[in-house]
Amino acid sequence: MKYYIIAGEASGDLHGSNLIKALKKQDEHANIRCWGGDLMEQAGGTLAKHYKELAFMGFLEVILNLNSIFKNIKFCKQDIAAFKPDAIIFIDYSGFNLRIAKWAKEHNFQTNYYISPQIWASREGRIEKIKATVDHMYVILPFEKEFYEKKHNYLVNFVGHPLLDAIANRPELIEHSFRTANGLDSNKPIIALLPGSRKQEVQKMLTLMLSLTEDFIDYEFVIAGAPSLDKEFYATFLNDANVKFIQNKTYDLLTISNAALVTSGTATLETALFKVPQVVCYKANWISYQIAKRIITLEYISLVNLIMQKEVVKELIQDDFTKQNLKKELNLILKGEARSKQLNAYEELIAKLGGSGASSKAASLIIKNAKTS
Repeated sequence: MKYYIIAGEASGDLHGSNLIKALKKQDEHANIRCWGGDLMEQAGGTLAKHYKELAFMGFLEVILNLNSIFKNIKFCKQDIAAFKPDAIIFIDYSGFNLRIAKWAKEHNFQTNYYISPQIWASREGRIEKIKATVDHMYVILPFEKEFYEKKHNYLVNFVGHPLLDAIANRPELIEHSFRTANGLDSNKPIIALLPGSRKQEVQKMLTLMLSLTEDFIDYEFVIAGAPSLDKEFYATFLNDANVKFIQNKTYDLLTISNAALVTSGTATLETALFKVPQVVCYKANWISYQIAKRIITLEYISLVNLIMQKEVVKELIQDDFTKQNLKKELNLILKGEARSKQLNAYEELIAKLGGSGASSKAASLIIKNAKTS
């Protein structure tokens, strides 16, 4: 069968690649065309558009790039119509994907949504659009099933979290070899910096994160470079001898890290699943933050705290994201009671997410639903 998958960010590329592998394993004749990245292409998808062309952050940035966004929407519709897939699979990236879902439904394509839009966080009214345009929803967070089914009377499938697959499928890392190959100090414990994947947020996050290097000279700060950004972009942040840079190896870096400073998003959950104590950091431009503050209804912004429904990791958001606060919170998780408490909570978190196999379960349901439509 023919499958058309749309993922618009680095995390979607990762989960999309594992979904493609699972689809190909269960459907030997699978023909997959996709929007995504290098991982989805390597897994066997034919790339229609790379997510590097799509990454706009915040409300203001989206408005400034509306012309480009509308061109992409038009191209996507034309590309789907030409490909004639048996199933369209949307992966997160809701602003774009829900527009395409509406069009796809009107043109009698079967619509599947893998990794739900976070309507439980903001703009809950989108549930009506989802009910009208998404035939099958596959959710990855335990509280999402209850949210959709009990609150909104919309049946969904909970398949588990695909990050557990991504981590379980990794080869074992030899720490000494990894440190040597990447020019890291052979003895210093590592503080990993995960500043996001979009230029605007990385610039904001790294400037403040790196202001701590002189306060923690016994540690090595290592920036996890996003696959969507070129190494040249990070050059201005690499003037300190105690700062190193690694690209496209975030999971390897987390495997050997002592602590992490993490920009909110999927990375907070990834860091927790690698059992690395963390401080969550985020600062948007003023206009974007003011708009977000009025439409986001959540008590927390990190997935770790949302899943656990309590504060497990400290969140330094907007005006709380200062050098003084960051230094204080980093000190707390490097040793002692706060560190142990966070690590113990991670074990609870992993148990809540269920086991591995999300990609395989989702692929099986997508194939079954495509055959019966």
